Amino acid sequence: MADFSGRLRASGRVAILVSRYNELITRKLLDGALACCREAGLAREQVDVVWLPGAFELAGAAAAAAETGRYTCLVALGAVIRGETPHFDYVAAETARGLNEVAVRHALPVGFGVLTVDTLQQAADRAGGSAGNKGHEAAAAALLTADVVAQLRADHAES
Repeated sequence: MADFSGRLRASGRVAILVSRYNELITRKLLDGALACCREAGLAREQVDVVWLPGAFELAGAAAAAAETGRYTCLVALGAVIRGETPHFDYVAAETARGLNEVAVRHALPVGFGVLTVDTLQQAADRAGGSAGNKGHEAAAAALLTADVVAQLRADHAES
C-alpha cells in the first residue's frame, strides 16, 4: 500500500485564469496566486495569466487551456457578488460546474479561486484581508494536486 501526498513545488507550466469583472478583487487574488507560484519555485515565465471578461467565461477558457496539453494545472480566479436578482446563483453554479467538468474530463487539477459572496467587503476579506487570500489557496490546491497526480502517474508507469 502506498501513500501519496502533494508537495508545494514547481511541476511544469501553470495557467491562471482571471475574471476582469470585480477586478479590484480579482487582481488581489491574482497577486496571491502568483506569490504561491513563486513560493513553489516556479519562474514567472512558467506562469501564463489569462484575463477573461467575467467568471462565467472561466470554464470555457479552462477547457481551451486544458486541451493544449501545456499545463500541469490551472487556477481559476473570480468574484461573484450576490445582487438583487438570481443572476448570482446561475453564474456561481455554472462556473463551479464547468470548472469541475474540465478537471474531471482532462484529469487536470483546477484550483477553484472563485469567490461567491454576499458583499464586496466579504470579497475583500478573502482577497488578502482578514480571511486570507483565496487566490493563494487556490494556487496551492492546484499545485499540490498536480504533484499528487504526477506521483500517481509515475507509480502507475513503474508498475
